[in-house]
Amino acid sequence: MTTTSLWHISETKSSLQTAYLDKFGQDYLLIKSLYSLISTGTECLVAKGKVPSSMHQSMVVPSMDGGFEFPIKYGYSLVGQVLSKGDLAGQLVHLLHPHQDLLQTERLSFSIVPKEIPAKRAALASNVETALNAIWDSGVSMGDKVVVCGFGMIGGLVARLLSFMPAVEVVIIEKNTYRIQLAKEMGFIVNSTNLKGLDYSFHTSGTSAGLQACIEAVGMEGKIIELSWYGTKQVEVSLGASFHQQRKQIISSQVGHIPFSKSARWDYARRKKVVWELLKHPIFDQHITDEVPFADSPTFFDELRKGDLLDKGLGWVIKY
Repeated sequence: MTTTSLWHISETKSSLQTAYLDKFGQDYLLIKSLYSLISTGTECLVAKGKVPSSMHQSMVVPSMDGGFEFPIKYGYSLVGQVLSKGDLAGQLVHLLHPHQDLLQTERLSFSIVPKEIPAKRAALASNVETALNAIWDSGVSMGDKVVVCGFGMIGGLVARLLSFMPAVEVVIIEKNTYRIQLAKEMGFIVNSTNLKGLDYSFHTSGTSAGLQACIEAVGMEGKIIELSWYGTKQVEVSLGASFHQQRKQIISSQVGHIPFSKSARWDYARRKKVVWELLKHPIFDQHITDEVPFADSPTFFDELRKGDLLDKGLGWVIKY
């Protein structure tokens, strides 16, 4: 039995490659892929070879093949249907796995998708975890005024979760006209001119200018939550104005670790359960704007490297 997976061959080229499935026995289940989310920020850096060598080991994801020096098979949010016979036959599952049309996995390596959640929406699970973790890291509470800079996949999901909180005011900073329109259609205030003295800012744009705007937007002892991952890219900001005098804080947020304030009581399974409850809401369908046929995924990544695609969409999934 063969499987086809997406590989990044070099910093300029991706392709589909076929291999034999070789894991058998009752400990492994056969899964047919339905959708996998493309996390454009991280996956673009991987496809362009922009992962720092010092981070190669910590960036390894389950079922990844190859290495960051190329070639590499990479990806981390896939939804599929169990083909194996038994109690899980036909069940939708979510797991961390590269883009691949047919796969085998151990029973403990996936999460069962609740029946109320369609497969495409379930592909958002990993990025909703990222957004949820960022809000935990921030400490946002009822009535706070918040800005989110960068209305991409992660920024949009952070804004969405914040909008669920009572009396929290959310403003979006975004330059792209397509995404500005999307944010407005979703009910968000965009590019307000009154962005001073806010309580929190979330930065997801991956730019120095965006981070600077987040620093300047918060007031005394305000917190800036940095979700952008820059790879080998250098970041330059000015900390000479109000940053020190107003005791502002820049906090790194990354989904791989549950915040210390919760770690004594929370584990990844409990966090994932909250994500599934959130994703039962159909409003999250708005955050997936485009489907990429699996056969076209190499072309998609070839174009993603050029940077043009990010001006034309919000969230992409591969459809198998």
